[in-house]
Amino acid sequence: MFNKLTAMPADPILGLLTKYREDTHSQKVDLGVGVYKDESGHTPILDCVKKAEKFRLDTESTKVYIGPTGSPDFNRLMSELAFGIDNPALLANRVRTVSTPGGTGALRVAADFIKRCNPNAVLWVSDPTWANHTGLFEAAGITVKTYPYYDYDTKTLKFAEMKAALSNVSSDDVVLLHACCHNPSGMDLTTAQWDEIIALTVEQGFTPLIDMAYQGFGDGVDEDAYGVRKMAAVVNNMILCSSCSKNFGLYRERIGACTIIGSDPSRADIAFSVLLYVVRCIYSMPPAHGAAIVETILGSEELKQQWLDELTVMRERINGNRAMLVNKLKQKGVQRNFDFIAQQKGMFSFLGITPDQVAELQEHYSVYMVDSSRISIAGIGTGNVDYLAESIAKVIS
Repeated sequence: MFNKLTAMPADPILGLLTKYREDTHSQKVDLGVGVYKDESGHTPILDCVKKAEKFRLDTESTKVYIGPTGSPDFNRLMSELAFGIDNPALLANRVRTVSTPGGTGALRVAADFIKRCNPNAVLWVSDPTWANHTGLFEAAGITVKTYPYYDYDTKTLKFAEMKAALSNVSSDDVVLLHACCHNPSGMDLTTAQWDEIIALTVEQGFTPLIDMAYQGFGDGVDEDAYGVRKMAAVVNNMILCSSCSKNFGLYRERIGACTIIGSDPSRADIAFSVLLYVVRCIYSMPPAHGAAIVETILGSEELKQQWLDELTVMRERINGNRAMLVNKLKQKGVQRNFDFIAQQKGMFSFLGITPDQVAELQEHYSVYMVDSSRISIAGIGTGNVDYLAESIAKVIS
């Protein structure tokens, strides 16, 4: 059986990581992997997480299954974090949430759920979108198509084209939107643009699927949930996939959530029963440890405030890195306008250079990024920004 297989292409990010680790250059720079790093290049455990984890270890009394839904407290707290405690959908008891193995697990649960709702549904994703979105949904047997989003030439949003494309989406289809910190472009919808997309969603009747992997990394926890909250308040059906990997720094714990909104409580219950069947068929029971850490933090006023403070430090470091890189490029005499980097949000931006220039940066300067020139902003620091800016200046001159 195995002899009939052909090798799949290697993941470009993982391949970059291997090359970076093997590189002996003293000033090598890793802009590939999308994880938060502090000034020293380390991905730390948050202090609030350490406290919550100690509490978990001190109080945990069993390792028995927690059930396919996961922890009820985690699910409630994650829903409140995403939608706000006074959201009409929550107050009307139309929201149902399950714990999942990370945000990726939430997306796969959503994919299989969509397939059971409508086997012929088309899923529309932004061009570009996170590299794994298409594979996840196609693996569930869903047809994936794209709508215009990022303009590589002007480094702006193709908003008119986006609206025009979504105006032709069928009510039987699903549209995936990034809540904030768009991966990979860093180009987010403004609040006014969100309002227009939400009105269009209601008019067209398609189902919105919002991927929220970076809540708190853009402008703030509440600000980053603007589109999620307004959408939830006015649509009959909606799916939300959340991740705790980035904003809680729980990359290894693999904990996220998949939330559905029904038109009324009884229909939400029916949809939830289907969602639970999907969960049972994929992984049966979700992991418990990461969820326990998150619910301990969100359930404590002291720990939640500490988390918000630590999240602010991470967010401000990323935003500071954006401005720092732009300023350094100007100092190095670069004439090309890179101001767009400072205006974008979250972990990523497209540098906007060619694949050949990306290859030259890697080969001659040990600066690593994917071929599209998408860079992980967290990989920049005061210790490497001068070398990075100099290297970019030499390559594009």
